[in-house]
Amino acid sequence: MELQSNRSLALFSIVILILAASCDAGGIAIYWGQNGGEGTLAETCATKNYDFVNIAFLPTFGNGQQPMIDLSGHCNPNVGECTKLSTDIKSCQAKGIKVILSIGGGAGSYYLASADDAREVATYLWNNFLGGQSTTRPLGDAVLDGIDFDIEGGTNLYWDVLAKSLSAYSSMGKKVYLTAAPQCPFPDAWIGNALKTGLFDYVWVQFYNNPPCQYSSSDISNLEAAWEQWTADIPAKKIFLGLPAAPAAAGSGFIPADDLTSQVLPSIKNSSKYGGVMLWSKYYDDQTNYSSSIKSDV
Repeated sequence: MELQSNRSLALFSIVILILAASCDAGGIAIYWGQNGGEGTLAETCATKNYDFVNIAFLPTFGNGQQPMIDLSGHCNPNVGECTKLSTDIKSCQAKGIKVILSIGGGAGSYYLASADDAREVATYLWNNFLGGQSTTRPLGDAVLDGIDFDIEGGTNLYWDVLAKSLSAYSSMGKKVYLTAAPQCPFPDAWIGNALKTGLFDYVWVQFYNNPPCQYSSSDISNLEAAWEQWTADIPAKKIFLGLPAAPAAAGSGFIPADDLTSQVLPSIKNSSKYGGVMLWSKYYDDQTNYSSSIKSDV
């Protein structure tokens, strides 16, 4: 009886340790779609390095414009060529990877003219990329997992209306995940109000190209302060540390893998909102194998 009891206690201890480890474990999100040399979407997911893939971008929408996806070098949406990605999307999802459409980007023509315009954009996204119906679905019949807000221009108006309208579609069946990629200066100039809605599941903050709140030459104090503010003030389920996957991927803010795993991650992983690391982008990750270098520590 005592031997059995000891075995049970040992097993219980192992289970507790596994659960504790899983609570600290994070994921890696990657942006794919802006370079034809980064491999296919299916190949991206087959690496097993990523938990989220953001298809980038839908850079044209709103204010009466015809929405247009731009997957530079991968496919031509004007002739319906991007529908071939449907098989890849389903392959990724079968591996448990969430595939999300990123709207906006650093260079695009997007603008919400009114609350009604925001609701019309939400309807378009639902019918053409999510669980709705349309004869002109740019990526075919695959149903994406959600929408990523990478808003870096236009105005700061009505993004909260878009978020609320998209979130409401979750009641139609499959959950619509909402994610966002704000800049690290707090609050974000473009979607700060939208993030206050509490509707965003994952927020991958861009801790790069912003010297006041990013890593610099082994100094993590600015990054730490910004991380604490984001995790304290934004009611998202999980916050991710957004980074360039190579020095050439951004003007500044690259963190060498050794510094990330030995200094930065130990400092921020104690937050209950820690979700992992976001990388820009798959093309640059291929050059450095950054995700492979950090995956076991994320």
